[in-house]
Amino acid sequence: MASLKELKNRISSVKSTQKITKAKQMVAAAKLRRAQEAAEASKPYASRMANVVANLTASMGEGAGGPKLLAGSGDDKVHLLVVMTAERGLCGGFNANTAKAARLKIQELQGAGKTVKVITVGKKGRETLKGNFADLFIDHVDMTEAKNNYTPFALGLGHDLARRFEAGEFDVATLIFSEFKNVMTQTPVAKQLIPAEAPEEVETVDLGGAIYTYEPSEGEILEALLPRYLNTQILSAMLENAAGEQAASMTAMDNATRNAGDMIDALSLQYNRARQAQITKELIEIISGAEAL
Repeated sequence: MASLKELKNRISSVKSTQKITKAKQMVAAAKLRRAQEAAEASKPYASRMANVVANLTASMGEGAGGPKLLAGSGDDKVHLLVVMTAERGLCGGFNANTAKAARLKIQELQGAGKTVKVITVGKKGRETLKGNFADLFIDHVDMTEAKNNYTPFALGLGHDLARRFEAGEFDVATLIFSEFKNVMTQTPVAKQLIPAEAPEEVETVDLGGAIYTYEPSEGEILEALLPRYLNTQILSAMLENAAGEQAASMTAMDNATRNAGDMIDALSLQYNRARQAQITKELIEIISGAEAL
């Protein structure tokens, strides 16, 4: 049984940990508010961009070809996975869930005989996957200096993916990230980036029987628009990922704070019982000594 001094030291240690987790929870809550606002603010633009791409694609008709970013390379042998996680831990299963989704996707593609390449965004995903798939890594995006400004990183990654696709380094690019649902729920999703997929559920334009003539043509408009659409998808995913990270961190730190409180209560009870037992023992010794005299 632990001594009173040991129990007292353990209680003091847990209380210090509780202060840290409480502070971390408050910081995550403040960051979550800003990250959630940024993610919500990006959705109207991303949604409208998706509508424009979908309507232009539909107006071209089936088999009309189009820009390479839309039509693809004509093959699907080489798949590039962009795995997006956080730079830091202490956010529950947030990073582990995304890494698990990436692992299952890699195994699925390899099982189908595809060649897989991986670009990691965020340190934690790279650390988790490097044990089994380090030989698949071709690049890494360090987000340490992002500081809530993800636009340069999204543009840089978008340009890099477009360049690699034009160079024939891959046929299909898929982005794996955590979609922010609410404070309690962040769901790992896989979204195909290249070839671009026009969303199915979009607001369609009612032409009332009229026919639009585009100048320049739909293909030329898409040629200029698709790189921006790619960058928009990446930026939107980064913002949702950031919001999900802070939500998961806040929830994890709240649970850690509560668990620390429960542990303090249990240790305090154990300490009081041990102290009471020691006092009772000392009283018995005193009484026994007095009776002996």
